[in-house]
Amino acid sequence: MKLFRNFMMATLLVFAAVTAHAQTKANWKEMHDFHGVMSKTFHPAEENNLKPLKENSGELLSLAKAWQQSKVPQGYNQQITAPILDKLVRQIEKIGEAVKTGKPEADLKKMITDAHDIFHELMEKCRK
Repeated sequence: MKLFRNFMMATLLVFAAVTAHAQTKANWKEMHDFHGVMSKTFHPAEENNLKPLKENSGELLSLAKAWQQSKVPQGYNQQITAPILDKLVRQIEKIGEAVKTGKPEADLKKMITDAHDIFHELMEKCRK
C-alpha cells in the first residue's frame, strides 16, 4: 500500500511539473509569434536563401519589440530575460539597417545566425 501511494504521489508530481512547464511555454504569446517569423527567416538563410530575411526583417523587429514590451510570464526569470531581450532587439535592429543599406548576403547570414543564437540563449537561460 505504501509503495502504491508513493508511486501515485510521484506520478502526480511529474504530471504537475509537465503541465506547469507546458502552460508556461504556451502562455508567452509574443515569444511564439517571434519564433514563427524567426523560423521562416533563419532556416532559409542557413541554406543561403536570404530573400525571407530581406522580406521579414521589419516584421521580425516589430515582433521582437512586442516581445520585449510584453509581461514576462510566471516560470521565466525577469532579471535574466530583460537584458537578453534587449540584446535580441538590438541585433534585429542591426539586421534591419543592414538590409536597408544593402549589406552583403554573407553579412546578413552572420547577423541572422547571431540573432538566432540570442533567441536560443533566451530559451535556455530564462526559465526558472
